Amino acid sequence: MAIVTGSGSGIGRATAKLLASYGAKVVVADINPTTAKETVDDIRANGGAAVDVEVDVADDACARKMIDAAISSYGGLHILHNNAAAMGDVIANDGTVADMDAAVWDRTLAVDVTGPMLAIKYAVPHMIEGGGGSIINTSSAAALVGDNRGSAYGVAKAGLNALTIYVATQYGKQGIRCNAVSPGLVLSDHVRSVRRPEDLAVAEETHLTTRLGRPEDIANVVAFLASDESAFVTGHILRAEGGYLVHTPWLGRYPKPD
Repeated sequence: MAIVTGSGSGIGRATAKLLASYGAKVVVADINPTTAKETVDDIRANGGAAVDVEVDVADDACARKMIDAAISSYGGLHILHNNAAAMGDVIANDGTVADMDAAVWDRTLAVDVTGPMLAIKYAVPHMIEGGGGSIINTSSAAALVGDNRGSAYGVAKAGLNALTIYVATQYGKQGIRCNAVSPGLVLSDHVRSVRRPEDLAVAEETHLTTRLGRPEDIANVVAFLASDESAFVTGHILRAEGGYLVHTPWLGRYPKPD
């Protein structure tokens, strides 16, 4: 039994579909009920089990309702993937600190940090009762480097990394693991719609892999962290960013050596 937030599209949708293909019964949670239903329909069309829940993860009552939906639908909860993030106008207006709109800052932290905290708060008792579980948070490489935009997002994801470590510490002895996956640039439909082709070209140039990331790449990492194959992994921030944080910053700008 699994919950995936922000699973109406992108990484969340890819993860929900993958977990369902492995036999998990999935709660597809998203603030957009239309896209959530599309994900559910896709899962069911392929023989999987899923229900959709409309949720604003930053709202306490919504978070509780989401967890309750998993328990009432499937009788328990073993996997929680906190993937939802503030998008749309919020992320579009997330710039430098000196120009920061406090409302953008507050909403970003509410969705990206408070949202996962609330989901974990209500999920943990059920996971303990069921013998344990795996919590996976979608962080970002933006938590590990600076940028000239996206200040609230980077700070929020850094906070999510800290939350991951604290949850792993507090509930590990009760059978709960908590990890985070830290993607780089992932070519979701949203990214394709907001990033200029020249920006994507620079990104591809500075990655060490032969291509940019896909939602399915991150879904595979989440599935690993959710499975018993990662039973000895907890409190870990797993970078899945195509190696662009590995090398010296000018490497991508110079011809490759013979």
